[in-house]
Amino acid sequence: MYVPFETMPDSARVWIYQASRPFTQEEKELITSRMTAFCNQWNTHGNLMPTSFDIKYDQFIILSVDESKLGASGCSIDSSVRTLRELDEVLQVNLLDQGKISFVNQDEITISNLAKIKAFIQEGQLTETTKVFNPMIQRKEDLNSKWLIPASESWLSRYFSN
Repeated sequence: MYVPFETMPDSARVWIYQASRPFTQEEKELITSRMTAFCNQWNTHGNLMPTSFDIKYDQFIILSVDESKLGASGCSIDSSVRTLRELDEVLQVNLLDQGKISFVNQDEITISNLAKIKAFIQEGQLTETTKVFNPMIQRKEDLNSKWLIPASESWLSRYFSN
């Protein structure tokens, strides 16, 4: 059952899907409609789960579920991926491609494939202090402190060590 994202507990599990470009207003309306419908019927073994989503920076879809009473099963997670795949097919934004890096460059979000990391570093667009999005977070509470972090505190740190 859908609940507003801000009411989800900090312990709620999250999945972050990043688009290859910003969403238009019309696309955000489509995402909101489809994700609300999905959340209203998302269940595990026939039991509805408190769930929600949010669109951040016009480029990320964050899906959240409160697992405090009932954990998301493999089948329920598969159904969420199907929904995101359907959105991806309509919007053509590579939501399910895990081979991307996202960072803030001059107040704009840059999302690129991993092969370009060294070039961004050499060009000075990606430095140790550049804020990067950590797609590995798993809890809502981590959105505030562990999602947008300096590159030196991420897996990218190996590119800056001498």
